[in-house]
Order: sequence, then structure tokens, then C-alpha cells
Amino acid sequence: MTSPQRQPLLHDLAVTLAAPTVVLSEPDGNLDASGIGAGVQGLFHADVRAVSLLRVTLRPVGAPSGGHAGKAPPAVGEGVVGGDGKGWMPVVAVMTAADGPGRSRFVGLAQALGDSVPDPTVRVDRRRILNPGLLTEQLTVRSTATTPVHLAVRVEVAGDLVTLEHAKAGLAPRSPLQPAGELSSGTGELRWGDGTVAVAVSAPGATPNAEHSTLTWTLTVEPGENVDLHLAVEITEPDAVVTAADPRPTWQRPEVTADDRRLPALVAQSLDDLQSLRMAMAASPGDTFLAAGVPWFFTLFGRDSLWAARMLLPLGTDLALGTLRTLAAQQGTRTDPAAEEEPGKILHEVRRGVFDDGMGLRLPPVYYGTVDATPLWICLLHDAWRWGLPPADIEPLLPALQAALGWIETAAQAGDGFLSYIDRSGTGLANQGWKDSGDAARFADGRLADAPLALAEVQGYAYEAALAGAALLDAFGLPDGERWRTFAASLADRFRARFWVSDQQGPYPAMALDGSGRPVDAVASNMGHLLATGILNADETAAIAARLAAPDMSDAYGLRTMSSQSGGFGPLRYHCGTVWPHDTAIAVTGLARSGHPKAAARLVEGILAAAPTFDYRLPELWGGDARADTPAPVPYPAACRPQAWSAASAIALMTAMTGLEPDVPTGRLHLRPTGQLPVGALTVAGLTVAGERLDVTVGPDGRIESVSAPAGLIVEEHAASRF
Repeated sequence: MTSPQRQPLLHDLAVTLAAPTVVLSEPDGNLDASGIGAGVQGLFHADVRAVSLLRVTLRPVGAPSGGHAGKAPPAVGEGVVGGDGKGWMPVVAVMTAADGPGRSRFVGLAQALGDSVPDPTVRVDRRRILNPGLLTEQLTVRSTATTPVHLAVRVEVAGDLVTLEHAKAGLAPRSPLQPAGELSSGTGELRWGDGTVAVAVSAPGATPNAEHSTLTWTLTVEPGENVDLHLAVEITEPDAVVTAADPRPTWQRPEVTADDRRLPALVAQSLDDLQSLRMAMAASPGDTFLAAGVPWFFTLFGRDSLWAARMLLPLGTDLALGTLRTLAAQQGTRTDPAAEEEPGKILHEVRRGVFDDGMGLRLPPVYYGTVDATPLWICLLHDAWRWGLPPADIEPLLPALQAALGWIETAAQAGDGFLSYIDRSGTGLANQGWKDSGDAARFADGRLADAPLALAEVQGYAYEAALAGAALLDAFGLPDGERWRTFAASLADRFRARFWVSDQQGPYPAMALDGSGRPVDAVASNMGHLLATGILNADETAAIAARLAAPDMSDAYGLRTMSSQSGGFGPLRYHCGTVWPHDTAIAVTGLARSGHPKAAARLVEGILAAAPTFDYRLPELWGGDARADTPAPVPYPAACRPQAWSAASAIALMTAMTGLEPDVPTGRLHLRPTGQLPVGALTVAGLTVAGERLDVTVGPDGRIESVSAPAGLIVEEHAASRF
């Protein structure tokens, strides 16, 4: 992570994405990476900025002789349209909105054109459509003026082809590559490239100027008429590591209705964002996974992609299968300290080349520095099986399951009975759990903990993975199931003896053990991840539920990553006081399943209260200020948006409130009603279990009113909890 002084800010940018391509622009639709604080603006494709400048400006021109509205006059020279930049006027933005997956709309005013009256009479509508590797824009000039409007429309477009880490470090953009320009069959074209990435810009009816890197139209708009102009930017990279996902749907889109309309709005926007985050590896284009987030993590990340796929299981198992296959294909097979690869280990991230932030972090193209992706891979395989992933799809993954279990065993033996990590290279990630910033692991007094570190939640994942692996081994006739159940029981005993600490509010699990085996005792959200793993008994679960529901953890817009009473707390510290939606959703899932719905409801309400501020496109994280102190959540200015597991959190929250827990291998669908919900009555139609449709309706009193389940599944309703 770069220093806070240099990292570009993202919170107010307009984002249009269609993986592996994304546009980050100003709210008016323009982008210029050379502007002050604008270093991350651009059209990025697979970690390369293909376009660093895309700006639309206007200027009035004299009436062309014999000209007609919407028809381009003969080619104009720079002397006619002001190639020195003088006289060009910006379009003043008045509206910016997402318009579905890969689509954005911008509306602006041409204030100096048209009638000299208070009301605007000339406006420009900009419709942006993004497909993988292809940006198209339609500029519509609309006039309600009483006389014809004669104008020139200029697009400045250029590219510097810098890597993502260059932009993330806040470095100045490089000089744009000199384009080649031509006018071919009435279409203006500009092209540039570096031998690896090629960019082609085309604009029918426009005049290209390679020297100034512009495309210009001159037109007349008659009163009450519109003129459409078209622009396309195409990027090609034959040797790309990642590529677009299969265009066919990866999951079924449910219909959600609730008394609280914020939930359906959140689910709808989240599904749009998730659709645009779908990606595949070039080596296996049929296996879809979710890129972690825009722009910093717009690639395969083991942990993020696994959690997002797990949260989306109620919509089908295809995404889980694609994610599992993709990661299994690159599962570690050897010991490579530089890449932190080990046999059976699941990777952390994949890049097009070495990722070097210029500040000491230097990661190889395939990097394995994560302690939790391997057990999470096993947990996803098991949960997908329970949701109905066919045995024929599971069987080819069983060798990867056995290798992953073997890695857990080896790691536990090396870590004094726990899964732990340390960056031995000095150029990798210092922290290798989901809280991976350098200052994430702290004692209650604010001191930083020294590696090697054994994180609390990772022991829970390992416990769950051991039992999940045992169940799969038994079901598919493989040995060692009992050995893994014994491993899990022993791990739970060690965890209970070593991790639990107490303060004035009572007992709780420390967030980690440090290199000396001391509990790292800051009160943190890590404990929330333990709730659904099974590693806790009922009393321990109740203690954690009480800690998470206390104001120091829950009076923000969601669950704080660290207690506001801890020494290292800061409401905008990346992992030490902010709110992460996925972190909150994981805690809500555990609280709901373990019979603590009131604590879950408090956290659900925090997320729903935050969602409108972000137009229901949940970012990676936001500030941990108390709701009583700020009328809206404070954006974390460098947060990715959208982020896969943040968007998937909407589905996780919805699922937690329905109480669904399928077990397709045993032919059962468990329903654990949660009582009165924080969203009132709730209907979710079009979920998917065992490849078939599932509908559920929860009445205003919180009772299950109806369930329409696939034939062959026995619906078992359990006792209700009360929200």
C-alpha cells in the first residue's frame, strides 16, 4: 500500500466497468490523468492504462455555407477550430448516473451556446457503453434554441500505457504516446501502442489531428433537433493474462421485495456490479471468477474471489465452480520462497507482470502470500456441494482438496499447532490475512504486533476446512476423514487455551498470537469470522455476540474493524477502525446462524443506512465514525468501488435474513427463521438450489409464510430466533 500522501483518491470518480476493462472519470465523463490529484483517471485494460486523456469540449463556429444539421462539413484545419486550445469550452456537468452493467450516462450544458436566456437551450448527453476491450460513446447535442446552433465538438484523446501500480503510487503520468492519425472512409482514426498493447480510436465524421491528438466534428443543430456523434476506443492485448468471462449468465438473478426498499435497491445495484466484475484467465476462459475490485485489485485474488463466490451460492454454483477450478489450476506444487509458493497452497493474486509499487512492495506475477485462501478454498468446495454442485464437478477437484488439506497440516506443524505467516522475502506482504496492511495487527494499547502471526479467524477457517474436508473425503470414498476430525478437535482445544483473553467487559478471543505466542489483544472484528466456523461453544459464541453488539464495535455504519476504545483505533485507518461491508456480512451470517439476531439486526441496519450515500454501490470500506456523529458514512477516499465481496455482501445479508441452509447431499433444506426482520416482510424469488428455482417469503411478523423448493428436497423448519 502506498503512503496516504501519495495514493490517488477514488471516492468521487465515475466508474464504468466490464472486466477486464474499466473507465475512471470525472463526474462529467471526462478523464485526464495529468490533472492535480487525478493520477488514477483513465481507461484501464488488464492493469494497463490504455487512455490517459479523454476530454470533450465545444466552441461556436460560423455558419457553414450550405451546411445541414448533423452533417459534417469539409475537413477543417486547426486554425479554424482553435487547435491551440483557445476558445474551447467545457460541458458543464449536471447529471451522472450508472445505467446498468457497463453503462453510464452523463448530461451537461453548453452554457455559451444557444439563446441568451436564463434557461439552458443546448445540452450534451453522453452515453457510455463499455464492453471488454471496447469503449463506445454516443454524444448527443440537443438544442431547444430558436435559431440554428453552429459548433465544433472536439475530443482530445491520448494514452500513456503505464501500469496500474504506477498510477496507484500517485506517480505523474508519462507523456502520451504519439498517435498515428488517418481519415478513412469518412471516419477519423487515431492509433498508438507499444508492441504489447494496441489502442485504436475511431470517430465517424470527425477530422483527426495526430499532432494534437484530437478528433473534431463541426455541425449545425437546428431548433428542436438532436445530432448524434459516435466514438469508439478498442484495446487489444494478445498476451493478456486475464480476459473477459463467458458472456452467458453465471448466476440467476432473483427478484427481491421488502418493506424496507433499501434492500432491493442494494441487491439490484450489487448484482449489476458483480456482473461487470466477472473475469476469466486467458488460459481457461470458460471458468468465471470475480475480480476483487476496481481499480487496485482488478484481477484474480484468491481470498476475495473465494469469499465473493461463497456469498453468491444462493444464486447458483457456476461461479463457485469456476473460481475453484481457476485456483486449483494454479495451486502450489513446489517450494518457492520468492513467490511464497508451497505445495497445496492457494494463491493470493495474479498480475500481468511483477507488481512493484516503488516503495518496497515487489510481488511476482503469481504470488502466494496469503494464509487463509487455502482453507477458504476447501470451505467453498464444501458449501457448493451442500448447495447442489454435482458430484461429477467435484470429483476432478478432489486431488486439489487433498493437497490443500496437506498444506494445512504442514502449516500447522510449522506454526506450533496454528496456521501462521511471516514475510521472509522482505518484499512481500507483511500481513497475510484479509487485514493485510502493515499496521493491521495491534495490541489493545496500540502497539504493533511482530510476526510470525497466527490470526484468530484463520484458525476458525482451518477448523471449518478440516471438518468440511472430512465430510467430502467420506462422501467420495477417500481415506483420512476421521484424522481430519481429530485435527479439528485438537485445533479447537488449542485455540480455546491460547487465544482467549479478558478485559473489563469480559472474555473475548484475541485477534492473533504474535511471534512470541502472546495474544494480540485489541478488540477487533476478526472474532466475528469465528461465529459460523463451528470452533466456538455456545458460551463463547454469546460472549462474541455481546462484544460485536456493543457500541464501540457497532454504533458506526456497520461493524468496525477495531473497537473505538482500542489504542490503535482511527475511523479512517484502513484496517483499524473503518467499516468493511464484507466483514460485517460475515459477522451477520454467524450471528444469525448462532441465534443472536438482535446483534445481527443492528449491523444490518448500519449497512442499509450507508448504502444510499454510495448510490447502493458499496465500496470496499468507509469510515468508522459513529452514526450519531455524522449524518452519513465518511468515504474512505482510496477505496475500491465496486469491490466484489462488498457487492456480494448484499446477497449474504439477504440470505442470512431468510435463514436458508441447504444440504442437498442429504436431500434437506433447513430453514432457521430469524423472527421479525430489520427490513420487514421479505420475499426472495428465483434463488437456486441444486440447479433449480427456490422461492421464500417471510411475513411481516418474521415467520416463514411460504417456501417453493425443488422436488426431492425435504424442507425442515427450525425454531425461530427473534430479531
